[in-house]
Amino acid sequence: MSYSSLIRWIFFFGILFLLDLYIYSGLKETFSSSRIRSIISLIYWGLTISFFALLTWMLFTFSKSEGPAAPQVKWTMGMFILLYIPKLILLFFFGMEDIYRLLRAGGVGIYKLTGSGAGVPYFESRRQFIGWLAGFTALIPAVSILYGITKGKYNFKVHRKELFFKDLPDAFHGLTIAQISDLHVGSFDDAEAVERAVKLINEQNSDLILFTGDLVNNKAEEMEPWVDTFSNLQAPMGKYAVLGNHDYGDYTEWSSAQEKRENMQRLYKMHERMGFKLMRNENTRIEKQGHHIELLGMENWGKGFAQYGDLDKTMQGTENNAFKILLSHDPSHWEEQVMNHKTHIHLTLAGHTHGAQFGVEIPGFRFSPSQLRYKRWAGLYEENNRYLYVNRGLGFIGFPGRVGIWPEITVITLNKA
Repeated sequence: MSYSSLIRWIFFFGILFLLDLYIYSGLKETFSSSRIRSIISLIYWGLTISFFALLTWMLFTFSKSEGPAAPQVKWTMGMFILLYIPKLILLFFFGMEDIYRLLRAGGVGIYKLTGSGAGVPYFESRRQFIGWLAGFTALIPAVSILYGITKGKYNFKVHRKELFFKDLPDAFHGLTIAQISDLHVGSFDDAEAVERAVKLINEQNSDLILFTGDLVNNKAEEMEPWVDTFSNLQAPMGKYAVLGNHDYGDYTEWSSAQEKRENMQRLYKMHERMGFKLMRNENTRIEKQGHHIELLGMENWGKGFAQYGDLDKTMQGTENNAFKILLSHDPSHWEEQVMNHKTHIHLTLAGHTHGAQFGVEIPGFRFSPSQLRYKRWAGLYEENNRYLYVNRGLGFIGFPGRVGIWPEITVITLNKA
């Protein structure tokens, strides 16, 4: 670790420690019993010191060859989110209460200086009430995050969409597509849950299965234990896939360029062994009853990420007026190149964002930190009769869970308008 990195981390530790001191002082005032205060102190500082120890262990043992899926990264991030999101809620309540106290104290001082009154009565129970309210409020995300780490990451949901197109060939009316994305198999830790996901995909009886990238976290070898499982996916009209930004091995260290190339060749073979046609800047026809649609598969192209994709190359040999479906991992590609392209691409399927694996989705309202970076981060979008669907991902990486943004299997039905 460089000297400058060490200074930054020391500064980060210091900020967290001061934050914890302030929050702890607020919690301590909530309870009048010295015994309860001692128990709260033991729990609070026990968890906090455990997190600091875990973070220190991560800093001194992390290897770039393991990347963001390394166990120490996964559990440090999980514990950080589990502890500090509730703490931020406590910080808000205690901070607002202390601001009120400061303003009140200032008002009392003015009253005394002017002789206009004795001030506003002070209620000792107010701080305790605020503390209990803050604690119960913080408990909600704490329980949700704990559920997300233990169960939510395998809480598979099927999202169904029906789309209508005037120029869809008659033979493809009612065509069903199962889209999956962002497996990140190197993060999976429950074989039974993964088998359940494969069974659920097959139960949709879709005509096509389309995978929109990020098979692994870093290396092709991560896929070895799961090849047989995902080979069981069935679709009568074929299984097709593209690469995501994690599939290229750019987030890990290699002993040589040759080793990295060999890893890519192994990854290509993994797709083949699973029965998927991996599309690398190419297209193919899906034919039925003398009609056809064109399936385009592009390598990863993302704003702020590696750009291996070539849309013009992907479209070479296609017909201008043919119905087109594009597989492109990163939704920013749709905004940058596809949405206003001279050739009409009817439907683009993407993934990549994971919906940040954290958020709220209820009827009439949804929020995820992902939308701070991506304008189109989950679900269906339409511009000029061109559609984009962003899959929330089936796997997870970094944070070892999902809260509110559940792992997704998308089923899209194409209809003749």
